Amino acid sequence: MRRVVVTGMGGVTPFGETWEAIDRAVSAGRSGVKVMREWDQYPEIQTRLGVPIEGFEVPAHYPRKMVRSMGRVALLGVRATELALRDAGLLDDAILRGGRVGVAYGSSFGSVDPIVSLGRSLASGRIGGLSATGYIQAMSHTAAVNIGVYFGLTGRVIPTSTACTSSSQAIGYAYESIREGRQTIMVSGGSDELSVFTAAVFDTLYATSQRNDAPDQSPRPFDRDRDGLVVGEGGCTLILEDRDHALARGARIHAEILGFGTNSDGAHITQPQQSTMAETMRLALADAGLPADAIGWVNAHGTATEYGDIAESHATREVFQKRVPITSFKSYMGHPLGACGSLEAWMGIEMSRAGRIAPTLNLVEPDPRCADLDYLQFTHRDLDAACFISNNFAFGGINTSLVFQRGDS
Repeated sequence: MRRVVVTGMGGVTPFGETWEAIDRAVSAGRSGVKVMREWDQYPEIQTRLGVPIEGFEVPAHYPRKMVRSMGRVALLGVRATELALRDAGLLDDAILRGGRVGVAYGSSFGSVDPIVSLGRSLASGRIGGLSATGYIQAMSHTAAVNIGVYFGLTGRVIPTSTACTSSSQAIGYAYESIREGRQTIMVSGGSDELSVFTAAVFDTLYATSQRNDAPDQSPRPFDRDRDGLVVGEGGCTLILEDRDHALARGARIHAEILGFGTNSDGAHITQPQQSTMAETMRLALADAGLPADAIGWVNAHGTATEYGDIAESHATREVFQKRVPITSFKSYMGHPLGACGSLEAWMGIEMSRAGRIAPTLNLVEPDPRCADLDYLQFTHRDLDAACFISNNFAFGGINTSLVFQRGDS
């Protein structure tokens, strides 16, 4: 089986489009959470908190004809992929069109506005205003197919639409495609847009933070006083590559993917299960051929919801049997849904390479109902850890774990 490495990373985030900008914000303990006053028109929604990407515009060099099929979800994914391919030194490489490069990309669903337009048309009984481009913007695999078309990729396409595990599943399936020799390079990741619709869904489940008068104090993963998640948006792409191919072309290797695990709870749509969360971590470790004590720290899903934080922390303790260091990056940029797995992987890889891991923002006093773990608080932690595990857990009981080893170049 082939070894799989990460040779390119890029994203569009509330803190900017470069790692340097993200690192500056995180190092300063800055929160991206804003009060969304435009949501005031929906008085039944309790939360007013979101994490928007402000000032994002369609790049001037994107052909208008191609942009017509892109809603915000696709645009975030295409732009993140452009940045990642450039980072990998592959943006204009002929290999992109040779059938050896595929796409595995996910989102919760497509862009919301065309879905709303479709619903209004159907409700009114008049469908004359429907368009094919609106459907393409709305479909759940809109990011994957637009990425393929924009960059001329002719390999396999693996769209994933599993809510909060969309991009981590995409990375895992991309890793398996290369490991088994089906593709040489895979574009992997995910994107999602901020929408009042998404906030309303979580609001009806009593899962959103209502700290509307103190946006910088939420979310608070694993904290005793947490009151729910904050919805965000973003797009992030990792370029995965056969290690031999990457070395032959002199590529920089950011990290190596050693293992992937995924499973489902088979129990409840919205209440996560500790046992299967723990099992997906064990699957990833077994896939990597590593014992639990080889993992230096845990990149948590950490949404700041009651059921989620408690179940995740106890599953982590069950697997590692010690106070393993753990942190949640959603405390800075909220929950970008389908983009969270790839964005958190990017952040984890960069921090692992630097040997400096960010704490969970707003974590003041860990909830005593959460397991006894080494929660990173208040300041960055210097950690010389070769390997870390990145976990994500989604509605429907879909669980993912990825094991990364920091790169050697």
